[in-house]
Amino acid sequence: MIDKVNDREIKICCATFYQSDLVRVVLGEVLHPGGLELTQHLGQAIELTEKDRVLDAACGRGASAVHLAERFGCHVTGLDYGPENLAAAQDQATSHGVSHLTAFSHGDAERLPFGESAFDAVISECSFCTFPDKATAASEMTRVLRPGGRLGLTDVTINGPLPDEIQSLLSWIACVAGAGTAEDYVATFEQAGFTGFHVEDQGSSLLRMVNDVRRKLLAVELAAGLGKLNLGDLNLSEGKRLAMRAVELIETGLVGYTLITARKE
Repeated sequence: MIDKVNDREIKICCATFYQSDLVRVVLGEVLHPGGLELTQHLGQAIELTEKDRVLDAACGRGASAVHLAERFGCHVTGLDYGPENLAAAQDQATSHGVSHLTAFSHGDAERLPFGESAFDAVISECSFCTFPDKATAASEMTRVLRPGGRLGLTDVTINGPLPDEIQSLLSWIACVAGAGTAEDYVATFEQAGFTGFHVEDQGSSLLRMVNDVRRKLLAVELAAGLGKLNLGDLNLSEGKRLAMRAVELIETGLVGYTLITARKE
């Protein structure tokens, strides 16, 4: 059950999982629903320009940070809990020729290592739901934004109680167990000092991604059976079960994906 999983364990396991080579096989370089197309839409929704300083909280391997720098010419700082992710992000920025527009820092979204009003915009893609203390993370985002700064969020949402069977650490890592309703997220950010909210349903992006993961998990299982892939400690059966259950929850409307934008007061 979730209450037996401590905050530090969630953060460490999420970081370790998302910087693994196996995750790259299953998810590729872009670790969130909608891919870079949705990232670009998010950038447009918060009206990014080349003058903006942007924080990408929980940036993963840097795909979104690099894409935003390329597309909008803005300066993007990526923050992540996984050191291997950060090294990969820096390599990607260099290979795409935007290292002069990007920087990557190790840190915790609940204790951002930046000063007040350091950024014009903050984005968080499919990561806010994994932060154990969401109120603190939202307050930290407010703190590092200048007055009038913009928030861009895409994340898993739920529309009712989750079944007990998926209340596990793997479910936290898979961005399900820690999710809230879109209204919960808006209320959390409103309390933190944001206003002018815009909410979009992006559930179709999540369903496409989960179905793609299911197909790739079958390929991973085949490769492991042929001895071509070492799964280590990963419970592939649990991953397949969770993916199948996720499709059911999405199709019934219990689990969704939402884009939210707002401004700091």
